[in-house]
Amino acid sequence: MAEQASILAEHVSFTYEESETQTLKDVSLEIKPGEFVAILGHNGSGKSTLAKLLNALYLPTEGRVLVCGMDTAEDERIWDIRRRAGMIFQNPDNQLVATVVREDVAFGLENLGVPHGEMVERIDRALETVRMTAYADSAPHMLSGGQKQRVAIAGILAMAPSCILADEATAMLDPAGREEVLQTVRKLNREQGISVVWITHFMEEAAKADRVIVISDGEIALQGAPREVFKQVERMRELHLDVPHMTALAAELRKEGIPLREDLLTVEEMTEEVCALLCPSN
Repeated sequence: MAEQASILAEHVSFTYEESETQTLKDVSLEIKPGEFVAILGHNGSGKSTLAKLLNALYLPTEGRVLVCGMDTAEDERIWDIRRRAGMIFQNPDNQLVATVVREDVAFGLENLGVPHGEMVERIDRALETVRMTAYADSAPHMLSGGQKQRVAIAGILAMAPSCILADEATAMLDPAGREEVLQTVRKLNREQGISVVWITHFMEEAAKADRVIVISDGEIALQGAPREVFKQVERMRELHLDVPHMTALAAELRKEGIPLREDLLTVEEMTEEVCALLCPSN
């Protein structure tokens, strides 16, 4: 029997009540178990609306969304859906509900009615996983932005999710905070097999995903492995998006006649290519 998708969207469209224009138009996608998928799109493209549909914060105007086989339109399944597909939002301050880190992580478990002994074990394990044990009794508002996001992740982890949805979770963080949050989520993806939907406007973050989906004007414009998507430099620019810095540099150098690969993504790859050109093997 085929493995059940973590998230499945089938011909999903969405229109806000105050608008006559569809924000999303006939979008179909599948997030497989253990997959790390980055979603890109210019401002107003519909990517954040899509995230809210995948977490049952919004319901499709047309089509349907299944989270671990559960239809988001079924009211009685909403809490279970949100437990299985936890959401990390852009502003870490908006996710903190308690005055102590440990209590914040406990919030979802209390709503689930988890017994106290099991709750303590889950909280400790979640905080250890995101390297925040030392801050268990701290006030969340005293933490850095990256640390706050890791507390939010711990709260999701404690509820044993199948998928993490991150809606520009690093957008308000400094570079160090962005890296610590991304590394935390990638580790959970690799080591625990948690599926990840990573909505971002940072191309270097998307380059680390298994698959990239580009949303434009409410529709899927491109999708594929990062190398396949980002090597389409001109198409990405038509969609008002950048590509990773090294991909863009390689494209400019190719215009000058330097034979570099189209699918370069990282500084390390660029270094290897340039060294191979300067010092070809005999």
